[in-house]
Amino acid sequence: MSFKELPLTPELHDYLLSHSTPADEITTDLIAETRAVVAGHASMQVAPEQAAFLRLLTSLLGVRNAVEVGTFTGLSALSIARGLAEGGKLVCFDISEQFTRLAHRYWERAGVDDRIDLRIGRATERLKELPEEPYLDLVFIDADKGGYITYWNELVPRVRPGGVILVDNTLWSGRVVDPRSESDRFITGFNDVARNDPRVELVILPIADGLTIARRLP
Repeated sequence: MSFKELPLTPELHDYLLSHSTPADEITTDLIAETRAVVAGHASMQVAPEQAAFLRLLTSLLGVRNAVEVGTFTGLSALSIARGLAEGGKLVCFDISEQFTRLAHRYWERAGVDDRIDLRIGRATERLKELPEEPYLDLVFIDADKGGYITYWNELVPRVRPGGVILVDNTLWSGRVVDPRSESDRFITGFNDVARNDPRVELVILPIADGLTIARRLP
């Protein structure tokens, strides 16, 4: 097996962004305010190209029912909500009222706040509020890494056959190849669980910090 390594240098990343459909003013303002107001946590926000990918994929799949675990200041939710089919709904789970207050302002500005149902509290408990039958078209998990396996096990049965589960940070800055810390092992443990799950087929894409995309099998 052969492969070609392509290091994503800052210059190449700039080229990637400049040759993709540009982010609109709402998206760029949300990114800028997040970096300014919650600078110490800004790395929790999805990358600009990842936001564009979420919106495009949601639209391509014709998603009507979506769930997000881990909303932060709302860029990923904004992207998914914008890609929803007519009448679609996104249910978001997060523990922070502070961060999601910022998110609400941008959802309202974009005119998608009526498509988003934000539920504050521990997702390990609140996910059980969702219907148990397989009805979800799209799931995006980007929250505390120690909860990934729990979120996966709660949500995969609720995804319809052919539906998609996305999980962020699954390359973990490359530390998955030599896990040393507890957070490293959370990710490698999750990756092993997901890879061995007979209910899905999946691939890890080298987008931002690694994005697992899984399809629920019939």
